[in-house]
Amino acid sequence: MTSNGIPALRAAPPGRVYLVLLAGLLAVSLGAIFARLAQDAGLPSLLIAAGRLTISALLLTPFVLIKHRGPLRELGRRDLTLAAGAGLFLALHFATWIASLEYTSVLISVVLVSTGPLWVALLEVVFLHARLNRLIVLGLGVAFAGGLAIAVAGAGGAEGSNPALGAVLSLIGAVTFACYLVTGRKLRGKLSLWPYVWLVYSCAAGFLITLVIITGTPVRGFPAEGYFWVLLMALFPQIIGHTSFNFALRYLPATYVGIAGQLEPIGSGLVALVAFGEDPTLGQLAGSALIVAGVLLATLGLSRRRES
Repeated sequence: MTSNGIPALRAAPPGRVYLVLLAGLLAVSLGAIFARLAQDAGLPSLLIAAGRLTISALLLTPFVLIKHRGPLRELGRRDLTLAAGAGLFLALHFATWIASLEYTSVLISVVLVSTGPLWVALLEVVFLHARLNRLIVLGLGVAFAGGLAIAVAGAGGAEGSNPALGAVLSLIGAVTFACYLVTGRKLRGKLSLWPYVWLVYSCAAGFLITLVIITGTPVRGFPAEGYFWVLLMALFPQIIGHTSFNFALRYLPATYVGIAGQLEPIGSGLVALVAFGEDPTLGQLAGSALIVAGVLLATLGLSRRRES
């Protein structure tokens, strides 16, 4: 424990923590790839989102109920309301982001949905009256310039069937993910990682299953490989990716881990280039690079603001 009450970082085995962090980055980078493959197999995007969260929650249920039943019993009505709110935003995040992959390229979709830190900064200004420091303002400006560059670049080989709709859905996914983070912050302070994510995943899965029922989305009759890709989505980006990043947080500053997480668009874009032949234009690459740079600057700015 440090002098200011923050738990001290542990000494990690040489190189091991970086290998785990790299494995986590590779795992989350496959999320968009598995979603696109499930879509190519005919599965509706809403079913893919519901399947990912439902399987993840079910996989965690035995472990959480055995190891963390006590803290869950102590939650009050307000805590459960926060969990439901965070779960609703997380459900909207996955529903809109996965749907965006139907209309735009993997690279553009993942770059835009990864702008969550920018929206977190803005939400904190609106609701928590926080101030924007220079790094956050610079990050917002650089990311905005990147968005303009992508818009000016126009259609390309990796653009998709309806790039404007795909971009809007992906941005909604980024905003709702930021809302999920802000909403669940108080509850996260009361629960350790696994009971928290299990509770929120379960709430999100419940909302998505309800949407599947209300909209009459078909759940049967698709090729087996489609369901297989959904299973891999739950195992790799959701469980393995999340576990790896949180393991790294025990040994590395949160800023470093956050920056590593923002490298996901690079991994997803490279895999999409090989798997789907998505060859972005120079303007799309330049715009994506600017957005990623802007998000990294905002991540550093958020970290410094919270430290101060």
